[in-house]
Amino acid sequence: MYIDPNSGGMLFQILAVTFGVLSGAILVFGSKIKMGIAKLRRAKRQKDGENAETDDKTNTNQ
Repeated sequence: MYIDPNSGGMLFQILAVTFGVLSGAILVFGSKIKMGIAKLRRAKRQKDGENAETDDKTNTNQ
């Protein structure tokens, strides 16, 4: 099997562009990503709180 000597250069160019695009997307949409993560955490905390309240009510009724 023959591997072209410049394959590493092409791979580096592809990875460099991919890294640039991902970094740019994170910079542009960073605040929206943070808000989305915060919203998911809040929803999980509220759900956990509701489950705890439900467990407390079922334990006191018995």
